[in-house]
Amino acid sequence: MSKQTLPVASLGFPRIGRHRELKFALEGHWAGRIAERDLLETARRLRAENWALQRDQGITKIPSNDFSLYDHVLDTAVMVGAIPAAYGWTGGEVPLSIYFAMARGSQGDAHADCGHAHHAQGVPALEMTKWFDTNYHYMVPEVGEDQAFTLTAQKPVDHFLEAKALGIHTRPVVLGPVTFLKLSKARPSTFKPLDLLARLLPVYEELFRRLEAAGADWVQVDEPVLALDLTEGERHAFKLAYEALARSAPGLKVMLATYFGALADNLEAVAALPVAGLHVDLVRAPEQLEPVAKAIGADRVLSLGVIDGRNIWKADLAVILGRLAPVVSARGAGAVEVAASCSLLHVPIDLELETALDADLKSWLSFATQKLGELSAIGRGLAEGEDAVRQAVDGASRAIAARAASLKVTDPLVQGRIAGIDEGMKTRGSAFETRRKVQAAAIRLPLFPTTTIGSFPQTGDVRKARSAHAKGALSYKDYEAFLQKETEAAIRWQEEIGLDVLVHGEFERNDMVQYFGEQLAGFAFTQHAWVQSYGSRYVRPPIIFGDVSRPNPMTVRWWQYAQSLTGKPVKGMLTGPVTILNWSFVRDDIPRSETCRQIALAIRDEVVDLEKAGAKMIQIDEAALREGLPLRHRDWQHYLGWAVECFRLCASGVADVTQIHTHMCYSEFNDIISAIAAMDADVISIETSRSKMELLDAFRDFDYPNEIGPGVYDIHSPRVPDVGEMTGLLSLARKRLHDRQLWVNPDCGLKTRKWDEVRPALVNMVAAAGELRKVAQ
Repeated sequence: MSKQTLPVASLGFPRIGRHRELKFALEGHWAGRIAERDLLETARRLRAENWALQRDQGITKIPSNDFSLYDHVLDTAVMVGAIPAAYGWTGGEVPLSIYFAMARGSQGDAHADCGHAHHAQGVPALEMTKWFDTNYHYMVPEVGEDQAFTLTAQKPVDHFLEAKALGIHTRPVVLGPVTFLKLSKARPSTFKPLDLLARLLPVYEELFRRLEAAGADWVQVDEPVLALDLTEGERHAFKLAYEALARSAPGLKVMLATYFGALADNLEAVAALPVAGLHVDLVRAPEQLEPVAKAIGADRVLSLGVIDGRNIWKADLAVILGRLAPVVSARGAGAVEVAASCSLLHVPIDLELETALDADLKSWLSFATQKLGELSAIGRGLAEGEDAVRQAVDGASRAIAARAASLKVTDPLVQGRIAGIDEGMKTRGSAFETRRKVQAAAIRLPLFPTTTIGSFPQTGDVRKARSAHAKGALSYKDYEAFLQKETEAAIRWQEEIGLDVLVHGEFERNDMVQYFGEQLAGFAFTQHAWVQSYGSRYVRPPIIFGDVSRPNPMTVRWWQYAQSLTGKPVKGMLTGPVTILNWSFVRDDIPRSETCRQIALAIRDEVVDLEKAGAKMIQIDEAALREGLPLRHRDWQHYLGWAVECFRLCASGVADVTQIHTHMCYSEFNDIISAIAAMDADVISIETSRSKMELLDAFRDFDYPNEIGPGVYDIHSPRVPDVGEMTGLLSLARKRLHDRQLWVNPDCGLKTRKWDEVRPALVNMVAAAGELRKVAQ
């Protein structure tokens, strides 16, 4: 084996800081406690730490411009001047106030005199949706037919120079022009954003020239849409784009980065592009190694994504080395680099922060920092031979073998229940129309019934009490009394403002997945394994390491307490099996579908127990069902088949009179509306406020028969919409659906908001429903 050093690449590293420094700086700045310069200094320090860490771990291709204050797609939109007029930008440098208004919306300030229109009037945030099939959210750029693009800033250049000043030569990362436009939304929706490519390319060309002038020799251009089904016209757009970019900066080499799936039928078009390198994801699509290696000549660098950038299990170094050694031998070390499958943004930063994890489980895991070490070992092993990294290889092999043999992983009782599932367990007793009449008679509600999605603000007092209880500083008895007080206050306030269907507020819950996972066998939880969801919203996904079961009821006691306080119906609140699956780090030793069925049986037990306790309405949130959809259409039916089956399995153990609700977030429903109908929930609530009810078109065109609660205000923004705005949205909904179908609710849970935002918003929402009832009478 050659002694030549094999390049080892990182495509991106978590931005948030080992101790969530970015979160606290952002939220302090938004609250007015931290000046802009201090926020930017925190960001600069985090970038320096990330670069130094990757260098010290042996990474030779270190990324820059992978850092963002909020979202890399939003960064790109701002950088190219794709800023809707409503935000008040008139040219020149884009201030952070406009950047954050696009991200979070702005309430408005009648006394503002800073010259930006959005400060005086208030504007909603851009629409937000999931980044492909990950749990990361991006801000959806908006472009118009008359869109003019301009380079408003040179953040990729600035970050490259910042690292250069620290003695670290980086490979800048930019979101590719075709992916940027493909992910953008047309306003109005009468044209395709990709039609604007010729206008956008000069901005990228100028950026590339500046990168070349700054001393960059490579640039990583992320084009993940190449893992999607593309038309011939879209493939041609890549040809136009990369021919133009190649001409603009001949001395700047492009590493075209694809991930999240196989190139498949896009490979031929990609192979013809004038780029110096190609990165492919061999974790999600290992089958593409041979065809890609054959299509991409040894005159170009092939970046092999062999370390999982989206899950936390230790890599089998021996298997990876065995598979890649022939490729390196055939191509030569200079024509291959090894990398993570995608940016490490999607995994926690450092396993060593976890001091309380089960020792066996910890030995099976690898977080972002450890993955850098795995990459370095692979690179050295391929360059110098496996014996050069024998300790790392043997250690990984021992951990993987121990995990496979562990009694902590397998439960014969769970496997027996899975084998006993039959069709009758996946079907409600009667069709929806029959159930609707029975439920309407038992639960008498007005037209346009009002409710919320489930959670109420997790205030500082709530978090402080939970933390004190966890540390032993607050007794169980006193903590219970505190939670009862919060729950009762929430019930009384909901009654006071006139909501029709109440929720208990979920003050006892830390997270909609974690709360359940902590009570289910087969789950483990971390202390510091935070992952960015969006902006300053970070989550600690559970780790599903073994067979799943429910030892005891999880929610019944708190539902009973809340219902005892009121004569109005209180919904039982559960998280569905597909969402628990998709928002967790999942086992990779059995099919995802099998783990999902195990979770479904556990949730089914809880649904049945809630009904026995007297619950008339039970909401089973499947916020993440759509985001688990495979990127290629050919794979959809398989996923939707088992995902819908799992929902039905957990929801079908109750009588007709029990009303089953579900909730979904950020879902383009048109392509999967038949699967949503097959879920057969009595009521579905969905996000529609940012899309201005456009998502309801799918339900209208399909003639969806069940009931729907279209979200009438965006809870991800601090804005408080007025009655007229909500009434207008509901009027749009009435044009798409029958009055008897419509429920009135926010678009998601209210956990992350403040009470001074929630109270007026819900009062306005109830008033809007009242206005509609007057019109409908």
